Amino acid sequence: MTIDCDRKVLPEAVSRSVALEPCLTTPAGFEAIATLKRRRRIMLVLNVATWTIVMLWACAVLSSGGWTWVDGAVVICLGLAAPWPVLGFWNAAIGLWQLGGRRNPEIVPALERDAHAPITVKTAVVMTLRNEDPARALRRLKIVKDSLDRTGEGAHFSYFVLSDTDRPEIARREEDAIALWRANDADRERIVYRRRDHNLGFKAGNVRDFATTAGRDFELMLPLDADSLMTGAAILDLVRIMQRHPKLGILQSLVVGTPTASAFARIFQFGMRLGMRTYTMGQAWWVGDCGPFWGHNAVVRIAPFVEHCRLPTLSGRPPFGGHILSHDQVEAALMRKGGFEVRVLPVEIGSYEDNPPNAAAFAERDTRWCQGNLQYLKLIGLKGLEPVSRYQLAWAVLMFIGVPAWIVLFGLLPFVAADAETVPDFPVGSAVALSLTLLAMNLAPKLSAALNVMLTPGEVQRFGGRVRFALGAGLELLFSVFLSAATSLRTMLFMIGLLFGRSNGWRTQSRDSGELPWAEAASRFWPHALFGLILSFAFAIFAPHVLFWSLPLAFCFLAAIPFAVLTASPAVGQFLRRHGIAAIPEDVAPLPEIRALQSTDGA
Repeated sequence: MTIDCDRKVLPEAVSRSVALEPCLTTPAGFEAIATLKRRRRIMLVLNVATWTIVMLWACAVLSSGGWTWVDGAVVICLGLAAPWPVLGFWNAAIGLWQLGGRRNPEIVPALERDAHAPITVKTAVVMTLRNEDPARALRRLKIVKDSLDRTGEGAHFSYFVLSDTDRPEIARREEDAIALWRANDADRERIVYRRRDHNLGFKAGNVRDFATTAGRDFELMLPLDADSLMTGAAILDLVRIMQRHPKLGILQSLVVGTPTASAFARIFQFGMRLGMRTYTMGQAWWVGDCGPFWGHNAVVRIAPFVEHCRLPTLSGRPPFGGHILSHDQVEAALMRKGGFEVRVLPVEIGSYEDNPPNAAAFAERDTRWCQGNLQYLKLIGLKGLEPVSRYQLAWAVLMFIGVPAWIVLFGLLPFVAADAETVPDFPVGSAVALSLTLLAMNLAPKLSAALNVMLTPGEVQRFGGRVRFALGAGLELLFSVFLSAATSLRTMLFMIGLLFGRSNGWRTQSRDSGELPWAEAASRFWPHALFGLILSFAFAIFAPHVLFWSLPLAFCFLAAIPFAVLTASPAVGQFLRRHGIAAIPEDVAPLPEIRALQSTDGA
């Protein structure tokens, strides 16, 4: 390794090709800036070219009988909706290439881990709570502490429970649970409970209050959510990397789901486990030092966080003004603006979270993210941001703008089909091929990851064997189609509500599995069934010749209510667990921390 004049570690492969000047490398010296620029240009060309091909293809199909207002509307909707699947496709393709070519060290150069390096920094493990079940949350924090203690490095970590709870009965339970924990733990001085009497700034404000007060006694902090779980080994890996590279501001690994009794969460996290592998690997290849931040299960350097990551209060009133709901990506952009890198280690090293237990909870979480991401419209022009950080904010907005674009596009399809019927020699084959191409690009992260699992020796066995893996992959693909229908329309309706001043705010999340009553599912998803019914009638009236082929699309919306009830059914969850369908590696061979969680949860 070579040390440059700014005390940055520069990989030998880079040092041979560039002069040792800080301005030629990223702040921590992991890559030559020229290398990242080249990768980003490649991604830009690939994405713009692919999006252009899709749009030209769509225009060629739609213009075959002359242009109508419907054709123009479809093109606009497709233009807004297509960028997300296009980027997903190329991230997945590059990630698959990286994984298949065993090029992992090139993804994040010089992030080598020294398993024998002593821990020399003090780290605060902070868990934020607001009206959560304290026993459930503290159970996870205790497992984290026990795991760190077993490594022999536990003395370098302290534990803070940061409460914003405003329900007196829950606050009393928090205080009692912490008091009991401290009374039975020899490290009671390193277990601290603090409750604010307000919720200013939501979770981000809670963490910042800590960082600017008690956090000043620590170099690093590890924010955890109430459903977070990490192994001691994973935490030490991240801390060792951070202490070796002082210009790293935020570092995280892949966060994956914990084993669960919920059918919904089980299938969802099986798909996420696959999709995140190739997608994040590909993203890390070109995003580099301007990586995303997921707000928890990440090691954060406190001093630059305090100095650079103060969130602005947005002008105007909610829903678009006031305090920022989706704080994490803004903090990542500000950290990089301050001269510190934000990195994702795109591997699974023992970082977990619980996923929403049913479709209703998932949709609720999605709408909060939607409102928070749309607030970024006021931040994209913030002075001093790195171009890629600015892009990350814009992309987070476009992700949700694409949702109503897809819904409107689906609603226009009966009229497109009706117009096509009047056009001699309409290119039906080309239209079908375009639709299948878009579907394939949407599914590319999942398909590429499944392919990677099948091509990696021994990996299929970690998921329960070939038969169980194949059943899980097929079930999850079907599940993802229905889930997209169940959440996309709700998100669009929520976005319409935002235009009229409706604000979601920050509410306690539903974390425990259980049945979703038919009445509750109907109250949440009746608009989806209505939309599916209207779509079917529209096809029957305007384009009866394609009614049969339209039924799968309409059925995804029509079945939203039974989908929500069925995937929340404990009986379905028990069936999947009993037969090992949609199993993740922690189901097949659970780590000690997972076993400890299952034993205390009674799983």
